[in-house]
Amino acid sequence: FFFFLTSLLIFLCVLYVLNENNLKQYLVLLISIELILLIIFSVLDLMLFYIFFEAILIPMFIIIGVYGSRERKVRAVYLFFFYTLCGSLLLLVGVLYIYSKIGSFNLEYLMCYQFTKTEELLLWFAFFLSFASKIPMFPFHIWLPEAHVEAPTIGSVLLAGVLLKLGVYGFIRFSLTLFPYASLFYSPFIYFLSLISIIYASLTALRQTDLKRIIAYSSIAHMNLVTLGIFAFNNIGLEGSIIQSLSHGFVAGGMFFLIGILYSRYHSRFLYYYGGLAHTMPVYSIFFLLLTIANIALPGTSSFTGEFLLLSGIYKVNTITGIIAATSVILSGAYSLWLCNRVLFSNIKEHYTLKFIDLSLKEFFIMFPLVVFIFFIGLYPSIFLSYIHLSINSLLT
Repeated sequence: FFFFLTSLLIFLCVLYVLNENNLKQYLVLLISIELILLIIFSVLDLMLFYIFFEAILIPMFIIIGVYGSRERKVRAVYLFFFYTLCGSLLLLVGVLYIYSKIGSFNLEYLMCYQFTKTEELLLWFAFFLSFASKIPMFPFHIWLPEAHVEAPTIGSVLLAGVLLKLGVYGFIRFSLTLFPYASLFYSPFIYFLSLISIIYASLTALRQTDLKRIIAYSSIAHMNLVTLGIFAFNNIGLEGSIIQSLSHGFVAGGMFFLIGILYSRYHSRFLYYYGGLAHTMPVYSIFFLLLTIANIALPGTSSFTGEFLLLSGIYKVNTITGIIAATSVILSGAYSLWLCNRVLFSNIKEHYTLKFIDLSLKEFFIMFPLVVFIFFIGLYPSIFLSYIHLSINSLLT
């Protein structure tokens, strides 16, 4: 499913940049990102995973640092590089220690090896720092809003849509399978950090005036909800986490496309410059409203399926954590509806925007498949869950 998400978002990004001046450079970077991501999601060798896990930073560094929108892009790209690279240094140490101990990087072989409890605890923490900075969890989240704000539209779409999923994939693929005892031992720590991240990011989103920052903090809250589901250690929680990861890729990717479309017309992301778009850009407004509904996790959307499953899984394991995590639904409703109301239904700001242009045919075809998949997963989740169920069962046993 991560293969499918990656391929779809890369295709839509290519469609988005077709009329750009730097088309050749964009295509090279997008194909490089797709190749690296597909290798990451398929490789079973720990060292190869680490190499490509870090290699993804290079094309993203260029997209944000060279093709970013403002002067602060250099600071943003260095924050992005510093947090994700430094977080991964301990991962390299852990991988090398495993090789010195066992003599192999092969994941299938490593799964048969029983680490001591002390080794598990130390190695899990080394892997955790790398994956937590990718998700990102509090306090490793500082780079994400900065990177989103300064990145071009395709950079933001790929960051939110696929790159944040690398941490989720890492936890499921490596932390749970190689270090089951340590995963259980550290689960209260994960619950604590995730709950702080969810509440902090949701409340911070309410205070933002930059459209991209609002969706960036929303992404932090949703991805930490996914982390809670992973460490529920049951079928419902893990299946909900995977569905929610896919859903977030479609919803956040779509929102960043819509913000990018506004920015390409009016060259501003300042919230107070926009209003009344429901009257002047009706097709745009329909897509914006549908994605807002999905962000809130209304029944019938993919987000509802994912959040309902993972919250049920958390509630089974830890009732208090489940209740606190459920407040994220209220908070996401607060900032999503507030944003939707300000952009679509307030007064038209004639002082700032005199000329209104609705979605072009190309932009319509970029948005349409994302909305279709959001509602398809929401209405027919069993199609996806039937494929996930077997893998999750084998992982938990």
